[in-house]
Amino acid sequence: MDIVYIRELEIEAIIGIYGWERKKKQLVSIDLEMGTDITAAAASENIGKTLDYKSVAKCLIDYVGKSEFMLVETLAENIAKIVMEEFSVPYLKLRLGKPGAVTGSKDVGIIIERSAK
Repeated sequence: MDIVYIRELEIEAIIGIYGWERKKKQLVSIDLEMGTDITAAAASENIGKTLDYKSVAKCLIDYVGKSEFMLVETLAENIAKIVMEEFSVPYLKLRLGKPGAVTGSKDVGIIIERSAK
């Protein structure tokens, strides 16, 4: 399996459990590794035969930017579901971080891996 990836996609969203977090958008950072097969695209140089990372990024920017979740876990699960279903991705690894959420740390968050069943 080949991997198409997006690193450090930064999007502002309503995320968090505290009152102030529900009022002001915060930055979330996404790293995404998506399993695919690039051989047909490489042989033909046809973007239609590969996983278009720009289309994935635009979809996530739109979705996350409009979302309001309390937990990063919920947002991560929703992102995974969207990517796997809308882009026919059989495997993904997702890191979702909240930079600056914990004093003294650069970033906190979660990493999940999902495979098609």
